Amino acid sequence: MSTLQTGRYPVASAPEAAGGWVLTRLTAPSRLFGANGLRTGPDGRLYIAQVTGSQISALNVDTGDIETISAKGGDIVAPDDLAFGADGSLFATEVMDGRVSVRDSTGTTRVLRDDMPSANGITVHQGRLFVNECREGGRLFEMDLAGGAPRLILADLPSPNAMEVGPDGLLYFPVMNANQIWRVHPDGGEPEVVAGDLGVPDSVKFDADGTIVSTQVASGQVLRIDPRTGSQTVLATLTPGLDNCAFVDGRLFVSNFTGAITEVTAGGDTRALLPGGLNWPLDVTVGAAGVLYIADGTYLYSVGPDGGLRTVGMLFSPGYPGFVRGLTPGGAGEFVVTTSGGQVARYRPADNETDYLADGLDQLYGVTLLPDGTPVVVEQGTGRVLAITAGGTEVLASGLDTPVGVTTDADGSVLVSVVTGAVLRITPSGTDTVVDGLLTPQGILVRDGVLYIIDAGDKALVAVDLATKARNTIAAGLPVGAPPGVTPKPLRGMPPFSGPQGPFAGIAAGPDGTLYLSADGEGSVYALRRT
Repeated sequence: MSTLQTGRYPVASAPEAAGGWVLTRLTAPSRLFGANGLRTGPDGRLYIAQVTGSQISALNVDTGDIETISAKGGDIVAPDDLAFGADGSLFATEVMDGRVSVRDSTGTTRVLRDDMPSANGITVHQGRLFVNECREGGRLFEMDLAGGAPRLILADLPSPNAMEVGPDGLLYFPVMNANQIWRVHPDGGEPEVVAGDLGVPDSVKFDADGTIVSTQVASGQVLRIDPRTGSQTVLATLTPGLDNCAFVDGRLFVSNFTGAITEVTAGGDTRALLPGGLNWPLDVTVGAAGVLYIADGTYLYSVGPDGGLRTVGMLFSPGYPGFVRGLTPGGAGEFVVTTSGGQVARYRPADNETDYLADGLDQLYGVTLLPDGTPVVVEQGTGRVLAITAGGTEVLASGLDTPVGVTTDADGSVLVSVVTGAVLRITPSGTDTVVDGLLTPQGILVRDGVLYIIDAGDKALVAVDLATKARNTIAAGLPVGAPPGVTPKPLRGMPPFSGPQGPFAGIAAGPDGTLYLSADGEGSVYALRRT
C-alpha cells in the first residue's frame, strides 16, 4: 500500500530527551534514501529508485509531494533503475541481489530473473525489455517477459549503466570504466563508440530533439551530446555523485546519490526540487577543533556551524578509501576507517591519500583506537574483534553473535556491542557482560565513567554508570533503525563499489560533552546536551 510522506516514512511521535538533557536535530532529515534511477511514470510523476533504502517513490515535480510506491521491507530490494511497460507495469533492477523484477498495476511483484550480477540499466522499447549489468565484464540482455532465458546482446562490457533507445532505433548506454557512451543495434552486432573523454557517464536519456542527455558521476556535469558527431555541451555543473536523469513534460531532472533532485532549465539554470542529505548516516566522530564528521558510505562529511553538510571525500574523489562505515580520528588530518569492502585504512582527505592496513575482512563495522594507537575493529561476518597490528591482525575476541560497535573505557579495555542485546568487555580469558537486556545495541561510547549505548531496537539512548551499574534512558523515540513493524532485507553489496551494506547508528562526544547520534531512520544527526 502506498502512502504520502513528508520524510522517508511516517513516524509515530517526535523524539524526546530525559530531564536534564536537551535533544536537537543538528542536520536536516532526508526525504529519500538517496536517489538513483529516475523514470517518468504514466501518471506524469517522477519515479525514484533508492538503493540503500530498498524503496521506490513517486515525486510530483510541481508540488513536491512524495508517495512511497514500494516500501522498505517490501518485495523489491535495493532498486537501482526503473522502466515502465505499456500496460503500466514497473520494472526494476535489484542491483545487490542480481535480480530483475516487475510490479504490476495491482502492486503484485514477481521476479523475472535472479541470475544477473549487478543488474542495473533497464529500458523498455516497443514492448521489448533490455537490461545490463554494471560491473567489469558486464553483459547486456534482452529479457524474456515470461521469465525465460534472456538473449545476450553484448558481453565483457566495462560497467554499463542507465540506457535508452534513441530515435535511430539503436540502444545507447554509458560504459563507466571506459568513460564513454556506446550504442548497438537491439538485435545485436558490434558496438560503436558515440562519445568519450567524459566525466564518468552513468546515464543516457534523449530529449525531444533526439539529443543525448547524460549525467557524469565524477565531474557532476550534465552533458548534451550530439549522437551523430559526439560533440558535447555542458548544460549544468552540479556536485559529483549524479546518478540519472529523466524528462517530465520536457523538463529535465537529475538525481544525486545524496537524494538531491535538481531541475536543469533550458537556459542552464538549476532549481533544487529536493535537497540532498544523508543516505544513512553510519558512524560519527569528532575531530580537531571539535568538528563533527559523518560516515555516510559513499560520502564522508563534516558539519558546518550552520548544520550544513560539507563533503570531505566521496566514492569518485581521488584517494577515497571506499564505502566508509566505521570512523575515528587518527593522526593530524587523518581518519582510521572501516569499509564495507572489508578494508581498514588510514585516510588523509586533504592529501587525497589512503593507506590500507588490512583487506579481505568480512563485514567490518565499528573501529576504535587503543591507548597506544592500535586500531581495533569489529568483523561482524565472522563474529570477531580484531586488533590491526604491523604484523597483520590479532584476534581479541571470537564467537560473538553479530557484533557492531566498539569502544574503550578509561582503563583501555575494549567493549563491544552485540545485537543479541548486550555490551561485552573483552578480557584475556574471553568476555564479561557489562550490560544486558537491550534490544539491538549498535554504537557505544564511554565518557567520564558512563557507557552510552544507542539501542536501535528500542530507539533509545541508554546511559550506564560503569561503577554503580545504574541505567537510565536519556533519549527515546529516536529515528533510528527501520520503521515499526518492518524487517529490512539484507543489502548484499555491489562490488566493486561496496560490500554488504547494513545499518550502524554511531555515537560520538564533543570536547564539551555534547553527544552526537546517528539517526539513520530519517537521515540526520542529533545533538544531546546537558541543561
